[in-house]
Amino acid sequence: MLMPDPAVLRGLVDAYEAAARDEPADATGEPGPRTRDLAYTLCVSTGTRDVRRALETARRHLTDASAPVPGGATPG
Repeated sequence: MLMPDPAVLRGLVDAYEAAARDEPADATGEPGPRTRDLAYTLCVSTGTRDVRRALETARRHLTDASAPVPGGATPG
């Protein structure tokens, strides 16, 4: 599966977390439009259908991307 560049993925995670924290819910109590859009983008970017799983997958990918590669090569 293709994964986005770690910098792009980090930006999506950060933006989602900020929107989920700061954006007011809509009239039905559901997340606001920015939060929903970012959740969708995270799901598409990680090949998941649930934002919780998308965040878990993104965080795992970001951790793996920052881990040193044997032999001194840089990941990516």
